[in-house]
Amino acid sequence: MAELKTELHLRNRHREPYDFKLLIKNCSDLAKFVATNSYGNESIDFTNPIAVKILNKAILRVFYNITWDIPEHFLCPPIPGRADYVHYIADLLGVSNRGIIPQGKKISILDIGVGANCIYPLIGYREYGWNFVGTDIDPRAISNGIIKQNNLTEAIEIRLQKSSSNIFKGILSDNSAFDVSMCNPPFHATPSEARAGTKRKWKNLRIKTDALNFGGQSNELWCPGGEVAFIKRMIEESIHVKCKWFTTLVSKASSLSNIYQALEKVKPLEVRTINMGQGQKKSRIVAWTFI
Repeated sequence: MAELKTELHLRNRHREPYDFKLLIKNCSDLAKFVATNSYGNESIDFTNPIAVKILNKAILRVFYNITWDIPEHFLCPPIPGRADYVHYIADLLGVSNRGIIPQGKKISILDIGVGANCIYPLIGYREYGWNFVGTDIDPRAISNGIIKQNNLTEAIEIRLQKSSSNIFKGILSDNSAFDVSMCNPPFHATPSEARAGTKRKWKNLRIKTDALNFGGQSNELWCPGGEVAFIKRMIEESIHVKCKWFTTLVSKASSLSNIYQALEKVKPLEVRTINMGQGQKKSRIVAWTFI
């Protein structure tokens, strides 16, 4: 029997094993991808990108009442881990609100690199009612109809960042103010590094494949200098943005020392590192504030 995913946030809806009968009932396309694995549990082949996408469609429909799809080859994120980021953001907001997590449209979140999947705004709105502005450099990512299809245009706005060298610059007005910014940066420095990272992941799981099961456009998976260079630019630009908390995912523990050094230069009043886990995958959020 599959075990409770205790490494996930306590409010995460996905701590229980997937109820595939319920998921298939709400998304019949999933049925053909579900089989009993070697442990005697129902599951899917997570090396199959189509199966992963259909599973996401079912999860978002059942748990969040979201109709969802993405164009081929765009990043298809693991929902439980993305939900964890949202819940830890909620905890962070609660710290400065007498321990009460603020909900509703008065809370404004900025999602840097929202992607075609739009996953953080969708989960954040459904869980807490927050408003979102998402930005991306790829016109194809922001032109899909997920927001309109789910009648969320008043809660979620998507903007095109025209400069790939900027994070906040050129996308926000002088009057823009946010409670939190969040980001899932490109982790790798080169395409070959991205492929090598995938091979290591499958090797750790003892799976023989070279598949990129979560897909991803080049700008979603890698950029020159990898996550360290991307986050350094974010830190440098953050001093000019009105935001209570700046946050970013950091995939590699080895990146932290360079990120902390960059933060020391801009002198935030507080820096926090929040550890997260999902199965064998370990990640963390780095957060800083000037307030």
